[in-house]
Amino acid sequence: MSKSKSNYVCQNCGNVTTKWAGKCEACNSWNCIQEEIVEASVPKGVSAASRQRGKALRFDDLQTDPNRTKPERIISGIGELDRVTGGGFVDGMALLIGGDPGIGKSTILLQVVGALAEKGVKCAYVSGEEAVDQIRLRAKRLGLEKSPVKLAAAGNISNILATMESEDIDLIVIDSIQTMYVDSIESAPGTVTQVRTSAQELIRLGKAKGICVVLVGHVTKEGQLAGPRVLEHMVDTVLYFEGERGHPFRILRAVKNRFGPTDEIGVFEMVEGGLQEVENPSEIFLSQRQENISGSAVLAAIEGTRPVLVEVQALVAPTTFATPRRAVVGWDSARLSMILAVLEARCGLVFGDNDVYLNIAGGLRIQEPGADLAVAAALISALTNAVIPQDTVFYGEIGLAGEIRPVLQMDLRYKEAKKLGFKEAICPKQATRKSKDSDVASLQKGTPLTHIDQLVQRLQMERRASVTQMPA
Repeated sequence: MSKSKSNYVCQNCGNVTTKWAGKCEACNSWNCIQEEIVEASVPKGVSAASRQRGKALRFDDLQTDPNRTKPERIISGIGELDRVTGGGFVDGMALLIGGDPGIGKSTILLQVVGALAEKGVKCAYVSGEEAVDQIRLRAKRLGLEKSPVKLAAAGNISNILATMESEDIDLIVIDSIQTMYVDSIESAPGTVTQVRTSAQELIRLGKAKGICVVLVGHVTKEGQLAGPRVLEHMVDTVLYFEGERGHPFRILRAVKNRFGPTDEIGVFEMVEGGLQEVENPSEIFLSQRQENISGSAVLAAIEGTRPVLVEVQALVAPTTFATPRRAVVGWDSARLSMILAVLEARCGLVFGDNDVYLNIAGGLRIQEPGADLAVAAALISALTNAVIPQDTVFYGEIGLAGEIRPVLQMDLRYKEAKKLGFKEAICPKQATRKSKDSDVASLQKGTPLTHIDQLVQRLQMERRASVTQMPA
C-alpha cells in the first residue's frame, strides 16, 4: 500500500521544505508556502520497452536506424512560426509558449495543428479550459472546421498519457499546463508541484515516442511564466507572445531554442480570421510615420537574424514637478537614463527641467544596444525642435564617454534600409577588415560618426537650414 508524504512548497520559486514558514528562504516572499501531499507510488520492474528506450546509441546508429521513418523537421507552413522555431518542429520536441491572456496563443496553435493536419501530420489538441464544442466554434471562425484534428477536453494527465500511448500522434498541444493535474498529488491544479510533475510526465513520454509536445503557459502580472522556473529548463524551446492591446501586431519571440537561433522573432497581425503573417514588418511599422515632425527617428534594428526598421518617437516637454518624469514604452528605462546623462555631460544639453517620453512605435520591444544612436537622435530632435530627414536611418551603440561604437551585422541593416528607399544611414565607423576573396578592405557603408557631439552639431545645422528656408 502506498504511503503519503507531506512537503511544503513555495508557490513562487518552487523551493521545498519539510516544515511551514511564513517567509520563503529562497526567494524571500511572504505567505507563499503551501502544504502539498504527494502519494509515493510503489516502484515497478523495468519493462523491456523501457530498457530499449534507455539503450545508448552512437551518432551513426541514429542515422542508419530503420525505425526512424519520420522527418527530422515538421514544417508547419506558417513561415513566421517556422522562422522562430528554427525551421519547424522536431520529433520529440518540447515547446512552451507563453503570453498575456487574449494575446493569441490558442489561436496560433489551433491554426498550426489545422495546417499540419491537412498535410497528413497526426495532431491532437487537448484543452483543460474549453469544451470540445467551444474549440470547434473557434476552429469554424478560423476556417478550420474540416481539419482532421483530434480534440479532447481533459485535465487528467493519466488519461492524456494513455491516449498518447495508444493512438498514433505526431504532435499534441496541451492548453494549458496550469490546468493539468496528477491523481497522486492532492494539491490543486496550477500549483508548483502539479505543473512540474505534469510537464515532466508529458515531456518524458513525448521524447520516448517521438511526439512533439506543445505546452501553453500562463503568465504572471510581471510577465513571467507562471509556475516553477524549472519548467523553462525542462523544455527545448520557450516562445513568448508579445504585443499591445491597442495594436493589431503580435510578436512571437524565441528566448530559448535548442534546435535553432534564440532572440528570433515572428510578426503577426490579428485580423478577423485569426493571426496573419507579416512578411515585411518594416513597411508595417513605418506606415503611419508622419513627415516634418521633430522627435522622430528611424532605427535599423536586428531581431535574431532579421533586420527590422522601426520608428523611435521622443517627446521633451517642460515639467511642473520637482522631479521630471521619464516614461518609456518598448525600450529599457535604465538605458534611457544613461543616454540622457551622456547627452548632458558630453554635449551640454539640458534635460533636467523637462519630462522625457520615449516610445517604440508599433508595439515592438527593442532589447539591443544598437538602438542608442536612434534614441539619442530622437531626443536631440525633440529638445532642439530639429526635423530629421525622412530618408535617414540610425544604428549604433553609445558609450559613457560619448563615443559611438560599432554593432553587429551593420551591412545587413544598411541593405534593409536601402531596400526600403532610405538614402542615408548614420552609423558608427566600420572597422576595416580584409575580405576572404581578396585583400581589398571592406568599404564603409553609411555616414560614419565617432562621437555623439557630431550628431548634435549635424542636427543643429539641420535646424538652422530649416529656419532659413522658412518663408518670411
